Amino acid sequence: MSDTSQDHAPPSVIPAPSRVTTGDLKDVLRLGLRDFARAPLYGILFSAVYVLGGMLMYAIFAASTAEYWFIPIAVGFPILAPFAATGLYEVSRRLERGDALGLGSVVGVVFAQKDRQVPSMAMFVMLVFMFWVFLAHTIFALFFGLQPITESSWSMLLTSNGLIMLLVGSAIGGVMATMFYALTVVSLPLILDREVDFITAMITSFSCVAANPVVMLIWAAIIALGLFAGMVPLFLGLFLVLPVFGHASWHLYRRLLPKEG
Repeated sequence: MSDTSQDHAPPSVIPAPSRVTTGDLKDVLRLGLRDFARAPLYGILFSAVYVLGGMLMYAIFAASTAEYWFIPIAVGFPILAPFAATGLYEVSRRLERGDALGLGSVVGVVFAQKDRQVPSMAMFVMLVFMFWVFLAHTIFALFFGLQPITESSWSMLLTSNGLIMLLVGSAIGGVMATMFYALTVVSLPLILDREVDFITAMITSFSCVAANPVVMLIWAAIIALGLFAGMVPLFLGLFLVLPVFGHASWHLYRRLLPKEG
């Protein structure tokens, strides 16, 4: 059978989510670091797509003297991370099964996802991303009107009106981020591993979070802090953070939805 085929023989019924603990989070981070150490080339390669995309996005805003709009972009940008991590899920899956790694075969499996449910998930993610950017612009307009944004806009954020705007925007963004996280944290590894539609994958992901609300919120905080820390030095920290989180997310998926047998 071809390396690019999905030979997982998925079950017809997805099992109920298992309970996980903070100890499991420590374990999956350790396993994520182990997988990255075992196959660093893949981590660097798949992270490069995400990192170069962030650099290009910032360069475009900087060239147009609109760096201030990079704030909502940066807030929303991490939601694209799971797609850069899809290849990492495949690497961890192969390491888990003891299969040989090959760049062509791993990339082939990722490319083969175009005929499955990943494009539908990608469309959902992009719609959420674009809606967040639109919402950020709208919130700014509600507090500051339609006045043009200039370099002095940074000082506007320190005014009472600006601080209230930041609080409102953060609250709305936090609710959106929490819902988005609940729907996607397990979706992509599940789609890669089993033949399920993206709606079922999102419902299952939400069920996993609902079954482990505290632990999964802690995991969300770890991911958010790690990604933003990695973005600070010109996105270069993501060459370490993203691979480790990508591999760890696969192992967390396995603990939430263990394979049969």
